[in-house]
Amino acid sequence: MSKFIDAMGKACPMPVVLAKKEIDAGERNITVAVDNEIAVGNLKRLAAGSGLEAKVETVDGGFHVIFEGGADRVYSQAEERPAVSCSASGCGYTVFFGKDYVGEGDYTLGHNLAKMMLYTLAESDDVPAAVIFMNSGVNLPTSDKLDIINSITTLMEKGTEVLVCGTCLNYYGITDKLKAGTVSNMYEIVEKMKNSAKVITV
Repeated sequence: MSKFIDAMGKACPMPVVLAKKEIDAGERNITVAVDNEIAVGNLKRLAAGSGLEAKVETVDGGFHVIFEGGADRVYSQAEERPAVSCSASGCGYTVFFGKDYVGEGDYTLGHNLAKMMLYTLAESDDVPAAVIFMNSGVNLPTSDKLDIINSITTLMEKGTEVLVCGTCLNYYGITDKLKAGTVSNMYEIVEKMKNSAKVITV
């Protein structure tokens, strides 16, 4: 019998956290009721990272995300991304953009520095395991500046996971302007940081 989680009206990352608790407790057949597509996408990624299948059914007022089957364990970050070097402290490094500029002082200068940093990271032979955009940092992957989007896209092509805060996109009203990266949630972002050997905050 499937475990049912009523997450209607709950903002991310609550649906993901509730489902993850059940998976960690050994549940493999879970149905999560949610009312928005961002939660659906986050739950599908949780299922994939947990070795489970996920299907989505549209219901009145929302969606049912149904987890089933799969392996009896959660895959680690290292197993999901074998190309990333790992140590006892974690796998690879993460770059966190909490704003769309670097340093303090003149905004135009700081924004140009952020653009230059993304380009430098993209051209590196040692790209980050992940780049995370949060708060006004989400203005970067939604930018109309092609050079910024090209740098982020290049990072993704080289294997970098790009996570963009869904709550932040909604707050600024720019969800539909996202040009590169995956809409994510606080749970997934925190887990990514925890599993990194180091986090560089811009």
